[in-house]
Amino acid sequence: MQPSARRLLIASLVFLGVFSSKVFSQDKPLKKINWGVTALSGGNWIPWIAKEAKIYEKNGLDVELILLRGSGQTSAAMLGGSIFASPVALPTVMLADLSGADLINVAHTVPGVQTKMLVRPEIKKAEDLRGKRIATSSLGSLGDFLFKHILRKHGIDPNRDIVWLSIGTPPERLQALVSGAVDATEASYPFDLQGERKGFRVLFDARKEVIYPSMSVVTRRKNIVEDRDTVMRLVRAHVEGIAYFKNNKEFAIKVLSKQLKITDRETLENSYDTYKQDFISVPYPITKGLEATYDYVAQTRPEIRGRKPEEFVDSSFVAELEKSGFIKKLYEGK
Repeated sequence: MQPSARRLLIASLVFLGVFSSKVFSQDKPLKKINWGVTALSGGNWIPWIAKEAKIYEKNGLDVELILLRGSGQTSAAMLGGSIFASPVALPTVMLADLSGADLINVAHTVPGVQTKMLVRPEIKKAEDLRGKRIATSSLGSLGDFLFKHILRKHGIDPNRDIVWLSIGTPPERLQALVSGAVDATEASYPFDLQGERKGFRVLFDARKEVIYPSMSVVTRRKNIVEDRDTVMRLVRAHVEGIAYFKNNKEFAIKVLSKQLKITDRETLENSYDTYKQDFISVPYPITKGLEATYDYVAQTRPEIRGRKPEEFVDSSFVAELEKSGFIKKLYEGK
């Protein structure tokens, strides 16, 4: 065979190898997993973004977003194997792990919680809540924990002085307040703004009252051991989703409008501006300033005082993405 013919043959084989490899990778079935959405609120924006922008697919995942009621129900579903990952509240992770579970936090999305307590106009201070009915998504949920902690800080015994009612979604809780079924409710953004427009007032803003990292990416240690690649792809898609959110305002607003059935432009704009500031570009699991979390867990499991925050997180996924330059590239030229 002539040298020129040999080179042509080799080049053809290389081309066919690369081509077939690409075809194989494209035809490879997506890994199906379920993500638990804990509430219909702006805090769950990133999974919606990643789904709508096909970022999950880009990372080899077929993710179904399943709406559940709070961290308690979600963690049970995760431990039962029906949910692969979800933003379970840190106290729930700690309590579950102290009881022998294997939940682990691999990323945080925001350093504080976008939720407020809306009250009837006549309620002016914390003392006015004694004997009143407060709506929360579910007992043991993030909102339930936060506002009980805030009430204690203001001298109110949340278990003795307050009547708590579990009412599903943010729109349902706001309607309960409007109808008079409750005297106060937790209201995540943008439902707090809608409530204020109806004449209700904000008694507490959780972001100002307590340090609390939220919208975490929680999975099981079992998943990390048995299928680290899928966990890595999920975290990578989540990180990319944050960047896509920050770099594509109109798309992000369209997604939130669709998910929350909101058409008011001012509300959507305010939502975007708020979360653009809060979503963490390099979302390492947060381990500082967790006094409120420890106080809560210690009420029933005082042994938590002897456990370090680092025991409940795995920062290696975000660290790998940062070290590789992946995250930096997402924001280059933006």
